[in-house]
Amino acid sequence: MSSASPFAPRTRALSQLLERFLQSQTESTYARRQHEPGILDFVLGNPQEPPLPGIAAAIQRWSVPQDSHWFAYKLSEPEAQAAVAAALRERRGIPFAAEDILMTTGAFAGLANALLALAGEGDEVVFISPPWFFYEAMIVAAGATPVRVRMQPDTFDLDLEALAAALSPRTRAVIVNSPHNPTGKIYPPATLERLAALLSEASQRHGRPIYLLSDESYSRIVYDGRPYPSPVASYPRTLVVYTFGKTLLIPGQRLGYIALPPTMPERAEVRLAILLRQVVGGYGFPNAVMQYAVADLEALTIDVAHLQRKRDRMVAALREMGYAVHTPEGTFYLLPRSPWADDLAFTELLATHDIFVLPGAQAEMPGHFRISLTASDEMIDRALPGFAAALAHARTHAPAAADG
Repeated sequence: MSSASPFAPRTRALSQLLERFLQSQTESTYARRQHEPGILDFVLGNPQEPPLPGIAAAIQRWSVPQDSHWFAYKLSEPEAQAAVAAALRERRGIPFAAEDILMTTGAFAGLANALLALAGEGDEVVFISPPWFFYEAMIVAAGATPVRVRMQPDTFDLDLEALAAALSPRTRAVIVNSPHNPTGKIYPPATLERLAALLSEASQRHGRPIYLLSDESYSRIVYDGRPYPSPVASYPRTLVVYTFGKTLLIPGQRLGYIALPPTMPERAEVRLAILLRQVVGGYGFPNAVMQYAVADLEALTIDVAHLQRKRDRMVAALREMGYAVHTPEGTFYLLPRSPWADDLAFTELLATHDIFVLPGAQAEMPGHFRISLTASDEMIDRALPGFAAALAHARTHAPAAADG
């Protein structure tokens, strides 16, 4: 009897990619203690305070059936598409058409279905490191080969020379994320113009189009009055991927979209390819009520000014303690440098003070750790003494793993 694994090689590869993340959610100190009352949870971008009242009001309003088909099977609802297209026309100054909006269950599903539609066996997809947790796994799941390009370590901007070197005849797509998780970097217009030129030249040189997947999950969470420059203004083969989960801080209510600009040469073919993947890949459309509520939800946003005050307070306090931390331009994360090279050990030290953060190693940023600013002001009040005590201990002690 054969002892070969019953699982396909791609499944085994995905398991290996996700093992570290899954262990952090099931076997770590955080996994054991995350539901304890009183812990200070800065790990993920989860809400730590009551949601915006308008969210519940919108969902309740649109939960009331208005006809016999209210809860029937849905594709992308025309009203939702129209609301998104109108919002994008206003924010981006680009005449998006309602038919070019594909409603998805968050940016996660948007990215996954876009990759399944665009890339497959024999293709390569470039992504920027440090990445969001699942880019590489989703590329593998689509059957393509992931190609990692590190960002510039000093500025967190795109390393365009390295990116240009990574583009090959097999490149089908590039994924960028701005504002960037976990660094908070917003790629400036000059960078995006140069990126567009690189992709256009490579597409022409290799005789096949390279698509740009622009993960804009945090595009409405920007600080200091900055404008948000989207790659879609520079590169016509850009797919804008968005989720309402960050702007409204409702990550469990899965709602987002893929938007194709009118400048995309073959957008009808791309639109159909994504739609087919949504249907056959598990009916990947938001539920009816969330789609009906889109116009109401588009008008809402969490208090970005309050997030900025929390950013400023924590950056100032951590620097005063002696942490090295830059000021993010967007997102709701901070990325301090760990006083120990072993950031996993330092996050365990913080846990002894009931403070839980994301180790940088889990986001391909070893020697750092990530703090989520979705924590409440009261949580920050209680956490700051613990951050100070952990740093003081780290300066006089080696990590426990190094003892002996």
